[in-house]
Amino acid sequence: MNTTLNNPVKNELLSAAELLDHWQGHRKLTRRVILAFPEKELFEFSIGGMRPFFELVMEMATLAGPGVKGVATGEWPHVDHTGGSKRPATKEEVLDFWDEVTEEINTYWPAIEPVRFQKVEKAFGFYEGTNISTIQYLIDNEIHHRGQGYVYLRALGIEPPAFWER
Repeated sequence: MNTTLNNPVKNELLSAAELLDHWQGHRKLTRRVILAFPEKELFEFSIGGMRPFFELVMEMATLAGPGVKGVATGEWPHVDHTGGSKRPATKEEVLDFWDEVTEEINTYWPAIEPVRFQKVEKAFGFYEGTNISTIQYLIDNEIHHRGQGYVYLRALGIEPPAFWER
């Protein structure tokens, strides 16, 4: 009998650090997608009634930073997807906001105690599940919305960044 199967440390698929690296690879790619947009189209272009990419970016960013802080601390604030008083008005400000959120993630991630990943909580007061499922949702949500950005870029005649270059 293989006793390592009963050892959660040796049975781990990804460490917390590896999961963060994986997510930050996605965040770097999403940042390059933001960069690829012409300024006006970032804020205005849409297809089929979907939100402009700027609105999708704001959703991703306003969930990510507070989401990691919530997992780390158990404190789940109300989230304003518009950015509230920090709402960017230019592409440069969007990129700065994105980078601020990346730093927020990097700041709170090391504070996540391993037992917190399996703790069941109501993220943002609405979404009940394990904290790891919340993190997986944040990553999946980003990938989904980045895909919409790829469609927009192609519709604008712009070649998006290679998705595998994370």
